[in-house]
Amino acid sequence: MRYETPGTAKEAVALLAKEKGLARVLAGGTDLLVQMKSGMVEPALIVDIKKIVELKKITRQGKGFRIGAAVSGADMRENKDLRKAWGCLIDGSKLIGSTQIQGRCTVAGNLCNSSPAADSIPGLIAASAVINIAGPKKARKVKAEDFQTSPGKNVLTRGEMVTSIDLPARPARSGSAYFRFTPRTEMDIAVVSAAVNLTLNAKGVCTDARVSLGAVAARVLLVKSAAKALIGTMVDDAALDALAAAASAAATPIDDKRGTREFRTKVAGVLARRAAVKALERAKA
Repeated sequence: MRYETPGTAKEAVALLAKEKGLARVLAGGTDLLVQMKSGMVEPALIVDIKKIVELKKITRQGKGFRIGAAVSGADMRENKDLRKAWGCLIDGSKLIGSTQIQGRCTVAGNLCNSSPAADSIPGLIAASAVINIAGPKKARKVKAEDFQTSPGKNVLTRGEMVTSIDLPARPARSGSAYFRFTPRTEMDIAVVSAAVNLTLNAKGVCTDARVSLGAVAARVLLVKSAAKALIGTMVDDAALDALAAAASAAATPIDDKRGTREFRTKVAGVLARRAAVKALERAKA
């Protein structure tokens, strides 16, 4: 196994593209190192991107944000502007592993691991995030909702890597939130999760919304029907009931030892409603 520490994204991509065996990117390593120790993967090449300066930064893009692929969850929470603008992402970052893990793990890594139960992906989808990908031929952009293809799989091809994540500008009177259900309060993965992002006009009417559900399908879902239930309303009880019903209708979960299909379907609606209530509270703050 080779271990490389390139100084630029271009160098990292060149290393990945040249390797004929299995290559993996190391950012926080909180998924990769566990997978290696358990024998799930045996990379021929590990490309550590933590020394690429631009990938460790959170920068403003107009009135939006760019989060480098090597930015940790802890770094995100320390950024006051990001914390204020995108509550759904901060909510999710607080739930990935322990405090120690959060000091290492990255949202980009959580995205690339591509678990349907990932805590960062619903927030990214609700936020209309765009994923920046560098490759040996050209760079490209992919919407967050189109990045994951199936459990553990995504759109990245040989030689490609995520370099950053772009978040749009926040309109006034906007708020977002993320909730999940787990059997334990700490160190667990979501049985069901939901993120809601909404914007109000001056009269308090919802003018835009996005709703995302995790752990209820083969990949994290963007639920347009649930968002439609909020748009044009005061986000009152009737609208919240319609949101919950749409979220439950969109869920196609599995049965396993952590939860039944019926339970997960019901909880999808409950959590979507809770996330909408919290997003509304933040939008009015």
